[in-house]
Amino acid sequence: MSRAAEGALSPASSGRIEVVLIAAVADNGVIGRNNQLPWRLKSDMRHFRELTMGKPVIMGRKTFQSLFKPLKGRTAIVVTRDCNFTAPATVTARSVDAALAAARGDALRRGADAVMVAGGADLYAQLMPFADRLLITRVHAHPSGDATFPVIDENIWREIARRENSPGTDDSAAFSFLEFVRCPAVQRQESSAVG
Repeated sequence: MSRAAEGALSPASSGRIEVVLIAAVADNGVIGRNNQLPWRLKSDMRHFRELTMGKPVIMGRKTFQSLFKPLKGRTAIVVTRDCNFTAPATVTARSVDAALAAARGDALRRGADAVMVAGGADLYAQLMPFADRLLITRVHAHPSGDATFPVIDENIWREIARRENSPGTDDSAAFSFLEFVRCPAVQRQESSAVG
């Protein structure tokens, strides 16, 4: 298929906005310990920024509170059941459906082709059935942790890209950038909030 034909079929050109889960996941599935990353990967922080820039980013309250600074150039949509939670320059959603609706509206206003989901573990598990793609940084380490990423079922997800990386000067481990797409025969769950 030519690039022109591929572009004609892309979610962005059809007006459909993809749901993309983005996560750093250790070889043993761990994504966090005590609401912090159990590694230091400055290279992955840059990669995360590049992939999410200009897009809405859905995250749970604890994930949002673990950030060292606001997400510039992106709309943070924080999912929380805490009715008293507020934070500057964020959108608060009381449910996953409300978060998806807010993110889709923001993506349409920005002309973005995707809604990014940045954790934590419960949010990844809830939104995986709605996802079109997974952007995974596989951290080649086996840290202890109390939060894990859902199992990536090879009957549902197909790996389409992999780039191996040696650790940089500010990285505590080697890592790989992986991209998965939903297998064509496996439909994602639809929500009225997702286009």
